Parts: sequence; C-alpha cells; structure tokens
Amino acid sequence: MKHRQLTQTQRYQISALRVAGKSQRQIAAMLGCHNSTISRELRRNSIRGYEPERAQHQANTRRRTAFKRHKRVQWLTDWVTERLKEHWSPEQIAGFMRRKNIPVQVSHQWVYDLIHRDRLLGGRLWSFCRHRNNRGRKRRAKEAGLGKIPNRVGIDCRPKEIEHRAALGHWENDTVLQGHKQSSLVTLVERRSGYLLAGRLKRFTANQTTRTVIRLLKPIRGAAKTLTLDNGRGVLG
Repeated sequence: MKHRQLTQTQRYQISALRVAGKSQRQIAAMLGCHNSTISRELRRNSIRGYEPERAQHQANTRRRTAFKRHKRVQWLTDWVTERLKEHWSPEQIAGFMRRKNIPVQVSHQWVYDLIHRDRLLGGRLWSFCRHRNNRGRKRRAKEAGLGKIPNRVGIDCRPKEIEHRAALGHWENDTVLQGHKQSSLVTLVERRSGYLLAGRLKRFTANQTTRTVIRLLKPIRGAAKTLTLDNGRGVLG
C-alpha cells in the first residue's frame, strides 16, 4: 500500500471515523492508504483533538512553503542515476533515503519522472528498470484515452466561486471501500462549512451510490448547487 497525500474530504472522513471509534489501522484500510499515513496525519495535526479544517490548512501551508529547488540540482540527479544503473528500483531509492533520514529526499514518483524525461531525451535509464514495461503501458493507455469517462465535464469548468469557498451549497463526493467490496461508505462534504453527510452502501455499485447520494441530499436539496465527484475525472453541476 503506497503513501500518498490526503485530500480534504479524506480528512473529514478520518475525523468522522475517529468519532465512530475506529482504530488507525481500520481507518487506513477504509481509506485505502498506508497505516503510517494516518499515524503521521494525526501526529502532525492533533493538538487538542483532530480538526480536519486545521489539518487541511496546515497541509496547504506546508505545500506552499516546501523547498523543492534541491530536487533539480545536478548532484542529486547523478546520485539517483547511479543507483538506477545498479538496478535499484525507484521505491528502493526513495525508501533508502527515508530510512537513512537524508535531509534531501525524493519520492519514487520523482524517480519515475526522471526516467521518463531521460527516455524522451534518448537516454537508457529505462533499460535498468526491473519492470520496464509497466509504466510505459500505463502511460500509453492514458495517452490513448483508455478508461476515460464519456462526455465528462472537467473540474476546471466549475464556477470560480467554488474554489474560493465564497458561498454555501457546493458539495464534494467520495466513497470509502473496506476490503474487497466488503463494506463501503459514501460521504458528502459542503466545501465552505465543512458539513459532512455520510451513508453506508449495501452494495458497492454505481446505482446504489447514486441512490444514496440522492437520499442524503434530498432533505436539503435547496442547499445543494453543485456536486463534485472525487473520481479524478469530472464534476456534476
């Protein structure tokens, strides 16, 4: 299970699941992330309890102030390149730097991007990778448009007032799946107020999810203007 950045919706889910008495391990399983992601999130952002709004604000601040220029210096690129030529995987490189507490670190994704840039310039770093074809297949599939939602509306098309959180009525939708569709939860978060609605899904299907979302919003349908679906692909207005 990979480490990844948490979204604002997931932070509200963490807060709700903690109130429901779920352990860190259970929360991690339901959100589909690593146990240490939840542990680090709570350690960083709990002062007198865990507050998702403050946690999101602190995460945004860290991202804005992060010093990333070191990731482009030549010595770092050279060091990573040498490890790749010794047949280290990107995950091994990132893990080694993290375990040794090296002040300058990179993620495995950064290493994959380095390999891809090198290949576009005619380099051969890709030939040292153990699974050299997997990433290429994924990239080619993406470029070919495979897996895209037909006639989707991109998130960049939604009104600017939603981004500024200037008005109520703009909701974000996400689903939490535990195990192999053992149980699932659909959540709705109002962007400006942080108000959370949640409902359990009897079956993890598109129709069941749609019916649950309608049921949750029906009592307050006058307060729902837009709904952004957290599938990385679209927004429903």
